[in-house]
Amino acid sequence: MERAVYAKAAWRLLPFMGLLYVVNYLDRVNVGLAALAMNHDLHLSSDAFGFGAGLFFVGYFFCEVPSNAIMMRVGARRWIFRIMLSWGLVSMAMALARTPMQFYVLRVLLGMTEAGFFPGMILYLTFWFPAATRAKFNAAFFASILIANILGSPLSGALLGLEGVHGLHGWQWLFILEGLPACLLSFAVLVFLPDGPADARWLSTEEKSTIATALAREAQPHASLWTGLRDRRIWILGLADIGIIIGLYGIGLWLPQVVKPLGFSNLQTGFIVAAPYVVTMATTLAWAHSSDVRQERVFHVVAPALFAACGLFAAALLGQSLWTVVALTVATIGIYAALTVFWTYPPSFLGGAAAAGAMAFVNSIGNMGGFFGPYLMGALKAKTGNFSLGWAVLGLGLVATAFIVFLFSRAQAGRQAGQA
Repeated sequence: MERAVYAKAAWRLLPFMGLLYVVNYLDRVNVGLAALAMNHDLHLSSDAFGFGAGLFFVGYFFCEVPSNAIMMRVGARRWIFRIMLSWGLVSMAMALARTPMQFYVLRVLLGMTEAGFFPGMILYLTFWFPAATRAKFNAAFFASILIANILGSPLSGALLGLEGVHGLHGWQWLFILEGLPACLLSFAVLVFLPDGPADARWLSTEEKSTIATALAREAQPHASLWTGLRDRRIWILGLADIGIIIGLYGIGLWLPQVVKPLGFSNLQTGFIVAAPYVVTMATTLAWAHSSDVRQERVFHVVAPALFAACGLFAAALLGQSLWTVVALTVATIGIYAALTVFWTYPPSFLGGAAAAGAMAFVNSIGNMGGFFGPYLMGALKAKTGNFSLGWAVLGLGLVATAFIVFLFSRAQAGRQAGQA
């Protein structure tokens, strides 16, 4: 009965949530392909672009926790509507940038308006699915990131071909046409995203009771928002997340500029950049399933993080060639496999407002890696003339993540043994 109810909820929610996240992630990272033409028009150097791309996460950092706290008060439906509408408008406004400073300001505003969407969605999943199945459903949601890269990279490359249409640059069309879906889908959220199982008209009374009973069995004590923020375990997980996110955005935002100089057109670059994410989707889903079946989390985070580090170290040694793309594909596989299982940790020991604040705070700290990753890559490329040192630094970040998660898990096991 429970499995049937979860399957019904998953089919109703995950495709729509996935679509929202495809649009979200596309608006966040399309700047990487836009840079192929935009940097020249805005007179952005490598380090200036890396700095501006990373500024998104500064705005994100400061607004993340307040956003999740507000969602707990007003409900997911209305708050996700607000987030999507505002980020869509700012994303479209990126087409208006004429100077590096305007680019910087708009990236900060985009981070502020998007803040809360990702941790809000992860929190929202905890309203529907118990911990034992959460890696699988997290993976289904995270697959949206991969779909965004698979579809968005070629699309962004094609949109750059609209150069000169109605007097606009191709990169301006890219921001306008990829920001518009967020605005339109925000109104669909009001129709298709209930605040929780109790508000889902497509669930029977018995089905609602089944979900409520299952979640009540594993519910953590409800605590205040500040209780969650003061929990040192949240700070440790945030530090672990930094290493993953540094790698994720360091690769995602710079890969187009690795591929394009190899002699490919913008459209060809888009297709090549999409290739690593095709492979990654299948492996991520399989890895999450393995974690749920075995009810094992530590190895399923540590091993892929180290696997990703190996890919990045290989990329550092290979220079700039198609073999580097293969090495970065290995790194991408490991990063997403680790990330999917990693997000089963925060809701496993906190509940209520504490969980909402904790997940937002972990994501806030981790997403500072989204600032440092692109910025470090840009600064190191400007200093050395290539990406090799940057890839090595990203690899070290993932080694640190593996080490932190391993020690954290040992400490948690000891804590639980002591309570028993």
